Amino acid sequence: MRRLFRFLASLVLGTIVLAVLAGIGLFVLVERYGGELPDYRQLATYEPPTTTRIHAGDGRLLAEYAREKRVYVPAEAIPDRVKQAFIAAEDQNFYRHPGIDIVGISRALLSNVQRLGTDRRPEGASTITQQVAKNFLLSNELSYKRKLKEAILALRMERAFTKDHILELYLNEIFLGNRSYGVAAAALNYFNKSLDELSIAEAALLGGLPKAPSSYDPRRNPEAALARRNYVIGRMADDGYITAAEAEAARNEPIVLREQSPTEFAEADFFIEEVRRQLVARLGEDGFYAGGLSVRVTVSPKLQEIADRALRHGLSAYDRRRGWRGPWGRIDLAAAGAAWPAKLASMDPGFELGTWKRGVVLEAQKDRVEVGLEGGEKIRLSASDVAWTKRNLDPGDLVLLEPMSEGGERRWVLRQRPEVDGAVVAIDPHTGRVLAMSGGFSYRQSKFNRATQAKRQPGSAFKPFVYLAALEEGMTPATVMLDAPIVVDQGPGLPKWRPENYTDDFLGPITLRVALEKSRNTISVRIAQTIGMAKIIDLANRVGIGEGLGPYLAASLGANEVTPLQLTAAYASIVNGGKKIEPVLVERIQDRHGRTIMRGDPRSCDGCNGIAWDGSPPPALPDPREQVLDPRHAYQMVSMLEGVVERGTAKAALSIGKPVAGKTGTSNDSRDTWFVGFSPDLVVGVFVGYDQPQSLGKHETGASVALPIWIEVMDAALKDQPATPFRTPPGLTLVRVDATTGRLPGPDSRAVITEAFLPGTEPGRDRSIDPDAEPADPFTAARETMKVIPPGTSGLY
Repeated sequence: MRRLFRFLASLVLGTIVLAVLAGIGLFVLVERYGGELPDYRQLATYEPPTTTRIHAGDGRLLAEYAREKRVYVPAEAIPDRVKQAFIAAEDQNFYRHPGIDIVGISRALLSNVQRLGTDRRPEGASTITQQVAKNFLLSNELSYKRKLKEAILALRMERAFTKDHILELYLNEIFLGNRSYGVAAAALNYFNKSLDELSIAEAALLGGLPKAPSSYDPRRNPEAALARRNYVIGRMADDGYITAAEAEAARNEPIVLREQSPTEFAEADFFIEEVRRQLVARLGEDGFYAGGLSVRVTVSPKLQEIADRALRHGLSAYDRRRGWRGPWGRIDLAAAGAAWPAKLASMDPGFELGTWKRGVVLEAQKDRVEVGLEGGEKIRLSASDVAWTKRNLDPGDLVLLEPMSEGGERRWVLRQRPEVDGAVVAIDPHTGRVLAMSGGFSYRQSKFNRATQAKRQPGSAFKPFVYLAALEEGMTPATVMLDAPIVVDQGPGLPKWRPENYTDDFLGPITLRVALEKSRNTISVRIAQTIGMAKIIDLANRVGIGEGLGPYLAASLGANEVTPLQLTAAYASIVNGGKKIEPVLVERIQDRHGRTIMRGDPRSCDGCNGIAWDGSPPPALPDPREQVLDPRHAYQMVSMLEGVVERGTAKAALSIGKPVAGKTGTSNDSRDTWFVGFSPDLVVGVFVGYDQPQSLGKHETGASVALPIWIEVMDAALKDQPATPFRTPPGLTLVRVDATTGRLPGPDSRAVITEAFLPGTEPGRDRSIDPDAEPADPFTAARETMKVIPPGTSGLY
């Protein structure tokens, strides 16, 4: 009996000693490694990387950006069935252990001893809490040191956080294969379902993936995935989460995978890229790609589609005038045989086809060409259809064709990728909201956005701002100036500068209105000489296009450089009554919690928070826009630019049949061609030119290259809109005058228009350029001046 007592006492004492030593050892380990552990408290407010989405003005999705495709779901929104599947598979004692599972560790240790000498990976026996510690705070290093740190963090986390918070972190962070981070993304990617739509079997399949997502991928390893799923179903039944009958039904359910439904995307590639660049610059890459932002932009998908289509049509039309450059590739028809459709489908022209189709010449005769299309369809092109290629087509040549409709019948038009490029910009002139931005023919081929990144010479498209400066200095649309040769002395050792008109002729004395309508270069130079370039530069700076504008006369002809977006925004200041416009691409940005962190319209509206509209007038909003032009001068310019359409270089725009105005622009040697114009509520700018500046051709101008694109955009955009007249501000006197002379109509007047004058400047009171002289007939005075100008000498007036 004594011996038994001594044995028991020794056993108890030994156990106590071992426990004390173990406690001391554990204390030493915790002291050694606990101090170098990361701060787990950051997980209390952890926000994982989530997808940033960009939506168009009509709500349609434009783009998604993310480093990890994740949909974050709070614990209370995750169905119990999903939670139970993961707990049963990964940590059946989750709600009972303090962060580490002693039973599980013991079982893992025994298993690992049995695996000694094999190549099998040791079991870890990690709890869900430990996995959270590892995934968020530690590395994947396979060592007992890392396991100890993991255990210490798990114990601390369990004391600081609720079980539901830990489970929420786990279920939203865990990688489940198939580009899926978190259970919500996995449910969509595997089954195209939300979490609350998952069946027991589907939840169990997801619950079995964390152990080895690749090994249990149901697409690559369906048998292994099925076995793992059924194991999890059994564990759910053993733990009492489901009944035996539910488990049996779930095991018998086949694995049915569904592709995620394609999201309806609107397209605005250049626009989206510009937004992305701006937001990355403002928010940083982490803030943009991982911030889970909801970005609402100003683009109108309908108008964007119109702009893209019009630009492609216009560039292709110009390119066709330049001639055929040959096929974009070849197929060996003899080698391809009957498989030519498959071979054709595999050929890539290198850019977005849009409505175009790939084709291969199957037979080429003098009077016809047979072309095979994608899918095997065969069509015939007549001799007239291919005449512009000089009939230089051979069997096997790869071509591009666009379907066109004429008289209700479809016909095919031969196309080629244009070498020239361009841009289209559409802006709301009252808010600065950019409604469309097409930066080139192909975003896939070139990410260079010509709407915002190409700085080109506007040529005559700059003249309205020269004339606006003249109006500010007291001139009127009816002021007469001399269209005659000019010779400018540029200084010692420099050649004389002789600006010329595009048509190489001179009209003599003409009004400013006629000069702008006919785009006379000499008049712009005379205005600059008369009022000084400083006045023009000041005005250009006010409307946002004065950067790089020097005090030399050539700048009055558009020798400075601007982007299409800048020039279009400047024109917006003309039609909106002289308000400065800052182009806006982003309407609103909301963070992952729905809080607005940025608005494109910074105005506050104190009376806009009512629950329901009671029929009272809307609250007045402040207008913080800077007034950069006198509204009366702005309207005078609107009226003069209407004349450019009605009688000047943009007559083709009359086909729109609604009030529009604008100005053509062509730089030296036709390197840059423009048309910027507007209706009362829409401004559209078009630029066309080679990326490496070169002449578009001797007779190519803004009217022949850019204007047709503008007409197509405006015609489609205004199709269902009423014919709204331009708004006239107060403080103007409207007088009927002769359209040619600007004087009161007489018996010889061929065309009479309504001209806007500031009070006191009406016909009969208009002063000539010389403030000391006021001839009764400025035309007579101008003609007399012209008579004394010898050919080739200065004709300053």
